[in-house]
Amino acid sequence: MKIYTRTGDAGETALFDGRRVPKSDLRVEAYGDVDELNAVVGLVLAEGLDEDLAAMVRAVQRDLFALGGRLADPARKIAGRVGKVAIGDPDIARLEEWIDALEMELTPLRHFILPGGTRAASLLHVCRTVCRRAERRVVQLGSEAVEPALLAYLNRLSDFLFVLARAANRRAGVAETEW
Repeated sequence: MKIYTRTGDAGETALFDGRRVPKSDLRVEAYGDVDELNAVVGLVLAEGLDEDLAAMVRAVQRDLFALGGRLADPARKIAGRVGKVAIGDPDIARLEEWIDALEMELTPLRHFILPGGTRAASLLHVCRTVCRRAERRVVQLGSEAVEPALLAYLNRLSDFLFVLARAANRRAGVAETEW
């Protein structure tokens, strides 16, 4: 199978239900933002993290791939057939468990902190902002157009990425800069 199909040369793409939409369609923008987030998350892995943190990040990448698939499937045709594209309450709960566990390592926040520190932590802050953009784009689709769990997942993920950035800095011995 060739990587190029030429079917998008006129500025359209296909959703999972076969419908052709402009590449500027809000749904395409939403899953494009999720794809961008996944790519930046991959960049964080390339920087090197403690193995327990890297395992969390790899799981997030799989979740993001599934979430993008759900966004590309407005008719929910793939959802019932392919279990690996499921995103739901257990995935959100897992993020919350990770946040709670990582926060046990951290000093409580008393001030805002400026993004930065190690390269990995700085990239995690970039991930957090891309995640927030993806969340805003999904909100623009409307509550009827997406499963509530997808939006909740993105909301929780941005919190996780923030805490993960703090944990990466702490484990590297790099102090946070308060604002």
